[in-house]
Order: sequence, then structure tokens, then C-alpha cells
Amino acid sequence: MVLVTAVIKPHALDAVREALSYLGVAGMTISEVKGFGRQHGHTEIYRGAEYRVEYLPKIKVEVLSSAEMADDIVEVVAKAARTGKIGDGKIWVTALDSVTRIRTGETGPSAI
Repeated sequence: MVLVTAVIKPHALDAVREALSYLGVAGMTISEVKGFGRQHGHTEIYRGAEYRVEYLPKIKVEVLSSAEMADDIVEVVAKAARTGKIGDGKIWVTALDSVTRIRTGETGPSAI
């Protein structure tokens, strides 16, 4: 079992959600987050005044899956979220020791 986490641009969320649904992913967790990568924010002008935006709005998508599906999930998310411009995001996969479904008490792969 693994947790696939992707941090993407907000406008890419619908495309990523649709691509994951088409792949057969049953559920995911979406969070609004802020951060920066190599671009370290950017400068904007508002009413003639220039100011620096340090943290950019992003969306974090988390998907629990079997280890066998992880590569497919990463590929689908990367393809759906890619614009080719700086700030497209990152995807990483984390191994999980256990998962428990609270409602039924199921554990392991059946809890996904």
C-alpha cells in the first residue's frame, strides 16, 4: 500500500480528478495549500504598487492505492497536470505500513 501525493496548480484539479476517475481511483483527499519551489514566489502589481507574493496557492491531491497501481497514478496525474511551465508541481509516493477503515475496522488493502 502506498500514498501518492501530488501538489499541482489549482486550475489543473478538474483534469486530474477526471483522469483519476477514468483510471478507476475510488477516492482521494484534496487540500488547498500554499508554498513555493524553485520560483520562490513572484512579484505582482496592484493599484500601481508592486508587492511580492511569497507563497503561491496550490492544491494537494492524496490517493491511497496498492503499490501496483502507484506508477499508473503518477503517470496519469503528471500528464493531466503538466503545462510545461514553471510551477507545475511535484508528485511523490510514500510506503504505508497500515491503513484502517474507521467505519468497519477493516485493515490493510481491503481498507483502501
